[in-house]
Amino acid sequence: MSVSAADNLMTYEQTQDASIQIKVEDYLNLVHRIAHHIMARMPSSVQIDDLMQAGMVGLLEASQKYDATKGASFETYAGIRIRGAIVDEMRRGDWAPRSVHRNARRVAEAIKVLEAQLGRDAKDSEIAAQLDMSLDEYHDILRDSTSARLFSLEETFDEDEPRTAQPALGSPFVGPAEGAQKEALRRSLAEAIRGLPEREQLVLSLYYEQELNLKEIGQVLSVSESRVSQIHSQAALRLRARLTDWQQS
Repeated sequence: MSVSAADNLMTYEQTQDASIQIKVEDYLNLVHRIAHHIMARMPSSVQIDDLMQAGMVGLLEASQKYDATKGASFETYAGIRIRGAIVDEMRRGDWAPRSVHRNARRVAEAIKVLEAQLGRDAKDSEIAAQLDMSLDEYHDILRDSTSARLFSLEETFDEDEPRTAQPALGSPFVGPAEGAQKEALRRSLAEAIRGLPEREQLVLSLYYEQELNLKEIGQVLSVSESRVSQIHSQAALRLRARLTDWQQS
């Protein structure tokens, strides 16, 4: 990204409609907060400056497209656009190898087969055996998969598809049909989460609802950050295995 945040601000000042009384500089802390929150979930190869720059683009777009008559506050709308811009930029960077997604699909399929046979939650060791690999190899796959699943559980079902043209989930400006579909997904997802093992439910709650990062969750559970990563990824893949209808729709 060659254009600096300062250049973006200058462009904003030159093009912003004066009738919209929004000062971008008042929301720079929002970009900073969202970027640093997401950074805690990113692999070490990603730089905070990249996230900040993408977030600035989202903020500028929000300032230009915000419609107060839709009912959402600007901060709510801007937060969605900032987060969406960062998601899109990371996806365009294609930093997650295709092998990570292939392995994630293999794990989800193994979980689906095992749980159909066993009639209960499949254990780590059983999944590894089903995949004909060691437990350490299986845990390596889970670790890599966590890095590729950064922003929301809903991405579990469309992680190989670009999201640039799609409104962010929860956006106040989605159409009625899309809104109904996303609400149905939320309900199905909530029901599936309630069926997860207790520790997996707790990790997802702390990560997505309480917005703790993996290190902080590890401190809460008295386990390593690596173990939290494994639990998080296995929970997401277990959900993927149990909600196959959404991946085929």
